[in-house]
Order: sequence, then C-alpha cells, then structure tokens
Amino acid sequence: MPLKEKVAIVSGAARGIGFACAERFLADGARVVLADIDEKGGENAAARLAEGDREAVFVACDVGDRLEVRNLIAETLATFGAIDILINNAARLDSAPFLELSEDEFDAVLETNLKGSFLLGQAVAKQMAAQVDEGKPPGTIINMSSVNAVFALPDHVAYTVAKGGLAQLTKAMALALADKGIRVNAIGPGSIMTEMLEEVASDEGVVNRILSRTPMGRFGEPSEIAAIAAFLASDEASYITGTTIYADGGRLALNYVVDAGAKA
Repeated sequence: MPLKEKVAIVSGAARGIGFACAERFLADGARVVLADIDEKGGENAAARLAEGDREAVFVACDVGDRLEVRNLIAETLATFGAIDILINNAARLDSAPFLELSEDEFDAVLETNLKGSFLLGQAVAKQMAAQVDEGKPPGTIINMSSVNAVFALPDHVAYTVAKGGLAQLTKAMALALADKGIRVNAIGPGSIMTEMLEEVASDEGVVNRILSRTPMGRFGEPSEIAAIAAFLASDEASYITGTTIYADGGRLALNYVVDAGAKA
C-alpha cells in the first residue's frame, strides 16, 4: 500500500472529487480526515468509507474561517497524531453573468476557493514543517485547480479568478516550502462527471457542447482525478513540485471544435 499509515486531510470531501480522493487514499492505506461544510453529507461519507480496518473520520469545517481551520488541524492531530497529505478541494461556484455578479457572491467564492486554500494550506504546512524539524518525512499538499485557471468563463467569473489565483498560490507555496522537502502541486480537472455535472448531463445539447471541446469524446470520472492525487501524494512523485497536472481529455491542446455528435 503506497500510502500506508499516512494521514490525509481532504477538504470538500462529502461528495464528488473530494469523496473519490478520500476513497482512493483509504484503499492505498492512508488514514483520512474528511472535511466539509456539509455536516450531514460529510458524516454520511465518512460512515460509508469507514469499513473494516479503514480509518475515516469527519470534521465539519468552513475552510474560509481561520478558527474552523485551526480546529480541523487540532482534531486531526488529536485523532491521528500527524498530517502527511492535504487535498485542498473545497470549492463553490458562482452562476451570475459578469455584469450581474454581486460583490457578496464574488467575495464568498474567493473566500472558499482561494482564501480557504491559503488558510488550510498554510496551517497544514506549518504542521508539516514542524514534523520535518522532528525528523519525520516531509508531507505533500495538492490543490484542486481546474482548466478554468487557464480558460475563462463569463458566467462564472469569481470561480475563474479563484482558480487562476490558486495556480499561482501552488507555485508560490512550492517555492516557499521546497527547503523543507514539502511538495506542493495541483490538479486541473476538465469536465468530470460529479453530481453537479450529472444535473445537466440529461440535456443532449449541453452534453454535445461540452464534448465538442473534449478530444477524447467523454467525461472524466472522479476516480481518475483521485488516481492522480494518489500518485502525487506518493513517493513515486518525489521530485515533482510546483506544477499542475491537467486531466481534461485533451481540452487544453484543442484549438478547434470536434464533432461531439459522433462520439456522444
């Protein structure tokens, strides 16, 4: 088991990519703290995953709140005694056109998606640095970015801005923590079949529009993103830091539109 006895925190773990990462880490031998603002969903997720000898616990946390982040760190240490891996996955989406986007909604998205990644990333990094000073192996931090760190969405401006900022935060964190051996990378998913995408997948027009910009002609699965996270968290990725791995079915390389109808 490549992550045997490692302790991982996964934020936004109640569903979707976060849940898939928690599930994969447990399968690879890690002990996992699922963090989410959705208490009922998070508790249910942890209960589903904590089977047999798998160790999974839930801690409610709004990552944009410094005190809640501090509590998450404290509860993780009280339960498992260390932190080796962080998946900064908690995020929210705005849905207003640019000219109608309110200041409050803009602030709320950046508070979770960017400030939250900073607060939780910094708090975990401090703990990891202290562990290195004690002679323990360095940990790793993985930020969940998006192809929209590169592309722009006119109806999701705050989300796009936050993901762009997260790409730079990843690089800055990697440089700041390199002397401790702590690696910081990001994953940039394309169109992944999470609960959010399932809501629109019944609309053939929407599906064709999404697939027309996806050369591989299909949606990605949360488990495929979790597999990348598991690799980045393992010793197999020991010389990788400060980079983003894009899992987008070829979208970033595309400069034309493919015939989605033939592949759907």
